[in-house]
Amino acid sequence: MKEANDYLLINLLGTDEQQLRLARVKDGMRAAGIETAIVRSNTNIYYLTGRVFRGYVYISLGLDEPLYFVRQPSTLRAMPGKKIYHVRKPEEIAAILAEEGMPVGGRVALELDAMPYAEALRIAKAMGMDAPSENISPVLRNARAVKTACELSKLRTSGEKQTLVYERIPHLYQEGMSDIEFQIEIERASRLEGCLGIFRIGGSEMELFMGNVLTGENADTPSPYDFAMGGAGADPSLPVGADGTVIKPGIPVMVDVNGNYTGYMTDMTRCFYTGSLSERAGKAVRLSIAICDELAAMMKPGAKASDLYERALALATEAGMEEFFMGHRYHAGFVGHGIGIEVNELPVLAPRSKDILEAGNVIAVEPKFVIPGIGAAGVENTYIVTADGGQCITNAPLDPVRLD
Repeated sequence: MKEANDYLLINLLGTDEQQLRLARVKDGMRAAGIETAIVRSNTNIYYLTGRVFRGYVYISLGLDEPLYFVRQPSTLRAMPGKKIYHVRKPEEIAAILAEEGMPVGGRVALELDAMPYAEALRIAKAMGMDAPSENISPVLRNARAVKTACELSKLRTSGEKQTLVYERIPHLYQEGMSDIEFQIEIERASRLEGCLGIFRIGGSEMELFMGNVLTGENADTPSPYDFAMGGAGADPSLPVGADGTVIKPGIPVMVDVNGNYTGYMTDMTRCFYTGSLSERAGKAVRLSIAICDELAAMMKPGAKASDLYERALALATEAGMEEFFMGHRYHAGFVGHGIGIEVNELPVLAPRSKDILEAGNVIAVEPKFVIPGIGAAGVENTYIVTADGGQCITNAPLDPVRLD
């Protein structure tokens, strides 16, 4: 029988924290009628263990703890008491389970939202199935939507560090800079503050760099990605964000640079300007702040995500800004999104969203406007859903800040 290498450390979360997360996943599995699952993606391995490794996490309702099948163990440190097996390929998993006297066969759920079909088919066949049949991705996505106290602490830390960076932004500008040059200085400040430099995002059609800096007409350039703001980008291979436009007096500069300092991300947007800001841009920012405040007050357990979107749209309409709300040439179909290990988590504040807010949800609210001839204006904050409403954890000054 193949021996389990129990001397390696997999779980960096601590037993209580891991069991709390695992219980949420297992509750979701029961509700979905899933008995067994194999987790492969870096995002969900990190959620379940507090680390990333190359391999698989095997979860069964019949086991108290997961089993770990590790393909590259060199990064793991010693600690007794964990069921860890070294494998070269997924075909070995079924044999190890059989040797351990565990059931093999039946339906095993896989991350079908995140896994290439060829890999899913290979693992399914290795587990005795003709083809992948059940999807564990929605269960994991729902489990991650409600953060534990440990996760909320990491998010608050990211928010604090991101706020420090945003407070330095006015001092990073030099006259004559382009949006790309300005963004590079902001990214440098972020990295020096401890930003990890990676921003995980779900979806096969989604790609993301460290952030998005928009000024002038570039803000009205549609992007193929499902973001609130567009921009042509520096190259057609990544068509979003700054495109080399020189920052000009009176034109707002919208800075939406992500904050990942702990493996958990916060989202924040602020507007800056040189010279004097146009009245229409100032009006848009004030409206955006008012929408954030009102939605934060609504952000309580039991609230419908769709109701928050509709309220944001109503406020934009009452102000005569509906045409520019969440874009101009292209309108994003949401005003906020869950955030955590990935940028785009649940719940989603959208008109057809079925999500109901729960305590511990973390939501980025971003009511933004794109005005032809002026550019993008608005703010974004990250909030924790509590019984008293949304608690903001991105606390840089909200009003537009002059750069020169």
